Parts: sequence; C-alpha cells; structure tokens
Amino acid sequence: MDDLFIRREHINIKGVSLLANQNRKKSGQAEPPAIVRVKLPNKRNREMFAEADLMLGANHIRVRCFDGVTRTGRIKGKIKKRVWIREGDVLIVVPWSFQDEKCDIIYRYTRPQREWLQRNKYL
Repeated sequence: MDDLFIRREHINIKGVSLLANQNRKKSGQAEPPAIVRVKLPNKRNREMFAEADLMLGANHIRVRCFDGVTRTGRIKGKIKKRVWIREGDVLIVVPWSFQDEKCDIIYRYTRPQREWLQRNKYL
C-alpha cells in the first residue's frame, strides 16, 4: 500500500504532479494584495461605528459611539454565537429609537477590515 502511494506521488499528467501544491509562491514575485470586503454602516437604518469600551457581562458591552455618546450595547443573538467581541474592537451599532443610551451590536470588524477602514479614512 505504501509503495502505491509513493509511486502515485510521482505520476505527472501533462506536466502537473497529482499531489503538487499549485499555490507555491515563486521567488522574486510580490504577493498580490488581499481582497478585503467591508460592510459599512447604513445611515438609513441609523447604523454607526462604535468601539467596545468595557465588557459588562450577560451579552452587554459599554460602547463609545462615533457620535460622542457612550451607550450600553447588547450583542444580538445572530452574532453572539459566531463572533467573540473584545475591548477595543470596532463595531457597527444601531441605537434604540426609544432609549438613546442603549443600542444593538450587529457587526464586528476583523483586523484587515479595520486597517482598510483606517486607510480609506472612515475611522
């Protein structure tokens, strides 16, 4: 069985090895820039940027919104199970219409997305 595997490793079909790594970086070539997709806040839905300030527990975080108000943010169930939010993360929040000191957290930016936002002067 091992002999079969070793032989199969060296079989070339039209110059391409069956188990060859096609994504090898050739020396001297610059790596193309990574494509970063960034979700921006929708002003029609009252969404805005915020920064996580303090973890309060029970899915609540104190956030500093970019309109200058400090609010208590609630992590929505949709992202609660998928994304871990830490202090210092950049978020998208939606302030409550009936209580301005509270908001819902709907999105967290990753590091490459945050760098893209800073390069393009959104932050």
